Amino acid sequence: MTKGNRTVHKTREYLLIVMGAVMIAAAAFAFEKDRPATPPVVPPNPNNLPKVLLIGDSISSGYYPSVAKALEGKAVVAKSSDNGESTAVGVLKIDGWLGDTKWDVIHFNWGVWDMYGWQYAKDDRSPAMYAQRLETLVVRMKKTGAKLIWATTTPVPPGPESTMLKRWKREVVIDENLERQYQEAALQVMKKYEVQVDDLYALLKPRRSEFQANDNVHFSGGGSALMAKQVADCILKNLRGERSAGASNSGVAAKADSKSRN
Repeated sequence: MTKGNRTVHKTREYLLIVMGAVMIAAAAFAFEKDRPATPPVVPPNPNNLPKVLLIGDSISSGYYPSVAKALEGKAVVAKSSDNGESTAVGVLKIDGWLGDTKWDVIHFNWGVWDMYGWQYAKDDRSPAMYAQRLETLVVRMKKTGAKLIWATTTPVPPGPESTMLKRWKREVVIDENLERQYQEAALQVMKKYEVQVDDLYALLKPRRSEFQANDNVHFSGGGSALMAKQVADCILKNLRGERSAGASNSGVAAKADSKSRN
């Protein structure tokens, strides 16, 4: 092989490496809504325990393992295998996430992605459209016969969200008024369809700065543990036909309920 040929060969190898890296990066940031839904993996259930499905984004992934552990011997808990992302993704993939399993309880949330957008920033994510798509999702899930539990969307940070700032070069701050519009839109849907509410917002709002940075929607391990305890308690009492403290009309839920009566 001549020197010129070796140079061309090395150049081709380099280009292949670069192209491979680009393809991997593109796959990493591919839109969730463009992928087929992955059915949840249901744990072995030889004792025919109640089956619980958690649907949500990466925040729910943070508390899912502890919820599953807390309910060991009382229920089997599965998590939607994909990131739930926004309601726009949810309406496309809900059938796949529900799968063929006969669920007893579905504990679910969409909200943070609808507020911030991230790669879906150009979509219509207004509170009105959010409520419309959320209603479509609730109607679909009610057809399963499962008991539904809505987890209120967790508090957002006060500063510009870091991923939008670093990756998309956009400074996005969700102020309290806009956050309240999304919360109230969701709660009106839940009231209409008599869906139980697990108020994670009220749980975390007074302690937000303890568990969340000022530029990130995620929570520390301590915040996830706090949520897991309330979620597990809410699910267990629901299975027993009771109401839990986390499901009472407190915090944002109470404000929305009061507004609807005025």
